[in-house]
Amino acid sequence: MDVKEINADVTLDVKGLSCPMPLLKTKKALKSMESGQIIEVLVTDPGFRNDLPDFIKKTGDECIGDLDDGEGFFKMYIKKS
Repeated sequence: MDVKEINADVTLDVKGLSCPMPLLKTKKALKSMESGQIIEVLVTDPGFRNDLPDFIKKTGDECIGDLDDGEGFFKMYIKKS
């Protein structure tokens, strides 16, 4: 699947926040979502990319893609399990 074609159900803007806030806010947002929904997380913290695989492993959710928009932040797409 081309990451540019992903239609997110929820967008979470955590730009400007540093670790651990982006991950904590993502965790909270995922709790309120239904299985199969996709969240788009807008992030500036480079550590988020490193922390996400371990987080996903614990929750059972799925990272379905990421995109560097070239404007100082990147987008991560997570599918709720």
